[in-house]
Amino acid sequence: MTVSQVSVPSPATLERFPHIHDDPSNLSHALDPFTITTSTGFLPYQTAPTQLPHAFKPLESLVERLPVVKLDGKPGLLATYELGPVTETELPDLTDEVEKLKLPNGDWDKFNIAAVFRDYTFLASSYLLEPCWENWCKNPDQGYGLGREVLPKSVARPMYRCAQILDLPPFMSYAASYALFNYTLADHSKGLSEYSNLRLVRAFERGLDPKSSEAGFILTHVDMVKETGSLIAGALKVIDTLEQHGNRADINDGYREILKAMEKIEASMEDMWANSKPAEYLSFRVFIFGITNQSMFPNGVIYDGVEDNQPLSFRGESGANDSIIPLLDHLCQIPMPSTPLTKILHEFRAYRPLPHREFLTYVREKAEEIGVQQYSVQDSETAVLFLRVLNHVRSFRWRHWLFAREYIIRRTPHPTATGGSPIVTWLPNQLSAVMELMISIYETYLAPKEGVAIVNREGDLIASHRKQVEPMMELVRDQKEKLAKEVEKWCKERGV
Repeated sequence: MTVSQVSVPSPATLERFPHIHDDPSNLSHALDPFTITTSTGFLPYQTAPTQLPHAFKPLESLVERLPVVKLDGKPGLLATYELGPVTETELPDLTDEVEKLKLPNGDWDKFNIAAVFRDYTFLASSYLLEPCWENWCKNPDQGYGLGREVLPKSVARPMYRCAQILDLPPFMSYAASYALFNYTLADHSKGLSEYSNLRLVRAFERGLDPKSSEAGFILTHVDMVKETGSLIAGALKVIDTLEQHGNRADINDGYREILKAMEKIEASMEDMWANSKPAEYLSFRVFIFGITNQSMFPNGVIYDGVEDNQPLSFRGESGANDSIIPLLDHLCQIPMPSTPLTKILHEFRAYRPLPHREFLTYVREKAEEIGVQQYSVQDSETAVLFLRVLNHVRSFRWRHWLFAREYIIRRTPHPTATGGSPIVTWLPNQLSAVMELMISIYETYLAPKEGVAIVNREGDLIASHRKQVEPMMELVRDQKEKLAKEVEKWCKERGV
């Protein structure tokens, strides 16, 4: 972390997040693995365990054998559709062992609990969706069919207990299971500096091969999120400086830090096309569906031995649960339309790790309290920086829409995304919101000032408002029109 990234934290920030500027290597494993620092951002503050405590070797054995192609290149249990019977006969109920995952001082060992939870979620999703995988492999034109309706006690109870301790839904999620707590490093001395150094811990299909599309899909997200330390530092500089009535120039520098971070994040995001081939996505996608709003689970799923065996329903793994864009949504106070689609956006919050949820809530409440957006548009230079941040939200969401279109919509008639949201209309709901805000801010605060020059802190002339902003706004207007036509086209074709 560079010196420029460090802001003077407000007492409110330090009270809520005492470890925000700490060295992550010094943090205790009694803390949630996703405790946020300005060094590690939204990634776990230490690399996730690749091996489980000894008592959980039966679970570890199953998740190592379950992939369609194992680490040694041989077919795994999912290749022969044998995972279900093997799970039912081999796996003991290890719930009591979860209770023993403590540190010497008696605190929960949350790093090991999170690793155990991750592996149970991989097993649970594989078990429930194995029939859908078999049906998709043998009869791809007939959809996914039905999943299993009962999760065995030996999977349901310990997974549920881990989820209680971590304050998470007892199902596979983006950060705590599938992506951000599921990577390791080929060479730990190299760290996260090179994408080629990233490896998966667990996989469903061929992901243990680092060059596979499954590995590329997951590890591209890790490569993006590794840049979020400076993103968080920039956001805190804006909030903490404004709350303490600090220098506008420092607030502008906070926005510049955000812009630099987003440039790196979006560059990594663009690599998805090369790292994970669109034509290969649907195969491993079978295993990351949830229960809610999915045809595979019309009656929910009974977790044997949990909640009186009443059917339960959870949303599936989704990259939409990443915290990068929600952070900027909240900081910039981007208003979302009052629609059922926005309601799904709010439901997704529960699937983020507890530290992510707490931090995003704090940013949302602070931005509203101190009026980040209103402050930002009152000065020409700040307004342009603010608009450029919004433009990154737009371009990120636009690329996400292109991914959904090319990886999913063109290739399958299945109407819902893995998280249970409508595949055609959900992303445009949020994308349209940021476009409309950009147009409103430009027309209200910047368009009338076309002759005003923008200068930086040293007094150097940078550009006129029109020269810096108008090409960006022309693209926004064009994309807004194009998006509306595309959504109308896909809805008509699918009878939505």
